[in-house]
Amino acid sequence: MKSVKLIALIVTILSLLVVPLAWSQGGNAEQQIKQLVDQHIAALIKADTNSLEKLLADDCIIIRGDGSLSTKTQEIENIKAGAVKTERIDLQDLKIRVYGHTAIATALSTFKGTTPSGTPVSSTLRNTRIWVKQKGNWKLVSMQATRLSQ
Repeated sequence: MKSVKLIALIVTILSLLVVPLAWSQGGNAEQQIKQLVDQHIAALIKADTNSLEKLLADDCIIIRGDGSLSTKTQEIENIKAGAVKTERIDLQDLKIRVYGHTAIATALSTFKGTTPSGTPVSSTLRNTRIWVKQKGNWKLVSMQATRLSQ
């Protein structure tokens, strides 16, 4: 009987220690993803291809609001060539969910810039960014933007 009580006490103590640790790691990951989303937006606005090289996974896929598809290489080449310009991205309603080494960030954003075809665009979008922790670093593996009807 005493051993059962002792085991129950040990399990309770371990639970009290482990649960806050798990919560703090989840919160930490959410903060990291929030910072990475901000860095991604800043890199797009500044046309900072060096930062984009670090943030985007090599196999990253981007689906734009018009349905067009872009790879990491294409995205960086378009920015270097000046074909894609981001003037402004205002983010609202950012929600981040972390599932181990994967994080999903959803938001509502207003975008102003030019498309790869050089067409000026100003729109409101719902977007999803999927981040995966690879070799200790979070990388953007996919992003999709869906244009909202006016």
